[in-house]
Amino acid sequence: MLKQAQDARDRMSGSRAGGRARTGASLTTLARGLRLRSDSSELGVLPIVLGLAIIWTFFQLQDAHFLTPRNLSNLVLQISVSGTIAIGIVLVLLLGEIDLSVGSVAGATAAVLGVLVVDIGWPWWAAIVAMLAVGTFIGAIQGIWIAVLRVPSFVVTLAGLLIWLGVQLHVLGDAGTLNVFDPRITAIASTFLPHAWGWALALVAVIGYAGTHLVNDAARRRAGMQAPSLPLLAMQTVAIAVLLLGAVAVLNQANGVPTAGVLLFALVAFFDWLTRRTTFGRHIYAVGGHPEAARRAGINIARVRICVFALSGALTAVGGLILTSRLQAASTQSGGGTLLLEVIAAAVIGGTSLFGGRGNVWGALLGALVIGSVSNGLDLVGQPADVKYMVEGAILLLAVTVDAFSRRRLTSAGR
Repeated sequence: MLKQAQDARDRMSGSRAGGRARTGASLTTLARGLRLRSDSSELGVLPIVLGLAIIWTFFQLQDAHFLTPRNLSNLVLQISVSGTIAIGIVLVLLLGEIDLSVGSVAGATAAVLGVLVVDIGWPWWAAIVAMLAVGTFIGAIQGIWIAVLRVPSFVVTLAGLLIWLGVQLHVLGDAGTLNVFDPRITAIASTFLPHAWGWALALVAVIGYAGTHLVNDAARRRAGMQAPSLPLLAMQTVAIAVLLLGAVAVLNQANGVPTAGVLLFALVAFFDWLTRRTTFGRHIYAVGGHPEAARRAGINIARVRICVFALSGALTAVGGLILTSRLQAASTQSGGGTLLLEVIAAAVIGGTSLFGGRGNVWGALLGALVIGSVSNGLDLVGQPADVKYMVEGAILLLAVTVDAFSRRRLTSAGR
């Protein structure tokens, strides 16, 4: 009897130990999945989300209008320009390069659009195609100068900042401002989706997110590679659904989801797929992470750099289009002010390393939200321009400092 009781206790103890082991294994699997999902940082987007929450809480305490649906709708419109251009900056930074000309390129392409529509009378669609072609051409020219002639990107794009600013002034001429009232162009930043469309797009995005990750994770398991667990994917899908559906619910209380915000979201999703799911995207990370190793692996480094700068120019032109739509004009001020600072800050705050090889496109959207929220909040509480410059500059400096420390830590750890 005593032996049977002892055996029973041993079985119960073993069962509890096995349960603890299974629980520990599940937690380990969850942690591994989290590491797999965080592309460039051990903490992923958590610091950015926490920082955004702190910023929103602070400005809401300062002014109760900050988190109202109307102001959040204005915030989405505000970041649509900087967020779009920041996508191109992320691509450039992934190469370990920099582009200081984006503000001037946005202004120059906006001027081209204005002249073609207002002065020459081109159809709106032809003028948009032409401005996108001009932006792509400008980016490609700068990319060739950097990749083929081996001139540092800092110098090339700094010269481009002045050159394309001069082109902008020359194209606009003595008038300095062209009012662009074409309804198809102004609709980009002045229209909103019907409420039902907003809900439908959010549901499609959630289903697409879950479906894409299910297919990719299944492919990884068939290849014998490690993949995140299904519970982790379910948790992430629920979080994405709550975030997107909540955003739609809030924006629908104002005018609906802004068309410009949908365009920004679509561009982020596409370029995230391009960088993480295609050979060209892997080449971008390879060239930025270790150019010599990429060259020995047979990657055409010059072609990758030229293509990336051409894409950056095209995205900058899209930003110039949204800017023209918002202002309903192309002027000498288009692309000026703090736009260059904001797009670089958005990319760096979003986790893209200035040293190349680390970052993701979604970080551009989160970084644009952070820097846009600060700018929006300071305007709302009536702070002057000098305070805005100092605060935004300090945020950029802090983000770059964190990136530098992170880079040194990873280097010392042999990663």
